[in-house]
Amino acid sequence: MNFYTKIKNALLDIIFPIECVGCKKSKTFLCDDCLLTIPVRIDHSCSVCKKRPTPYGQVCLDCLGQSPLDGLLVTSSYKNSLLSKTIHLYKYRFIQKLSRPLSQLMLHTIIQSEIPLPDMLCPIPLHPLRNRWRGFNQADLLAQTLSTKILPQLTIPITHGLIRTRFTQPQMSVSDIRQRHDNIRNAFKWLPLPSEEMSLQGKYIWLIDDVATTTFTLTECASVLKKNGAKKVFGIVLAR
Repeated sequence: MNFYTKIKNALLDIIFPIECVGCKKSKTFLCDDCLLTIPVRIDHSCSVCKKRPTPYGQVCLDCLGQSPLDGLLVTSSYKNSLLSKTIHLYKYRFIQKLSRPLSQLMLHTIIQSEIPLPDMLCPIPLHPLRNRWRGFNQADLLAQTLSTKILPQLTIPITHGLIRTRFTQPQMSVSDIRQRHDNIRNAFKWLPLPSEEMSLQGKYIWLIDDVATTTFTLTECASVLKKNGAKKVFGIVLAR
């Protein structure tokens, strides 16, 4: 955490006192009792047609080949007011500590779904300008917890080889569905870091993000990963 991020966090603590977004209990941004009230999905459906029930949100037989994304596991609904408020605080008021309870929600859904474990996790990247402004990548913090908590004594590697090459508008700020697609098209590139030395060839990868709406971002990223050798790409998100 750099000096400016520390100053920003200190100012935010003064302007926005630490209290639960649900019950206003002090000294926590989301208490355990309120966390338990957020419903997590047990039943999942095809990520393309969103109609046919499928295990852990994988693409159904009728939709095979229509998307580079092989499935989408959704933790909960963005229509849940407590969850949507919490995600907003996490991303736009820079409350990094909320990554802990939010990743717990994701873990619960992952464990209940019995989805096959991946070879690596890939958080959806931010553009460097937005990353510097926010001070952290919310998807990366979620991935860090998932990496070590899915199974005891097992750490799933995280790759940061997927990069965002264009500074785009946040997808949720673009209302027109066609403009959303244009906004994110060709915005990502696979450029593995020398320190990682990771190959995508034949790998099963989870793309980690907070919110999926049209899934254009996840689909665009999945396309890049598959063009560089990935065998299967699944999206794992907090809300849709």
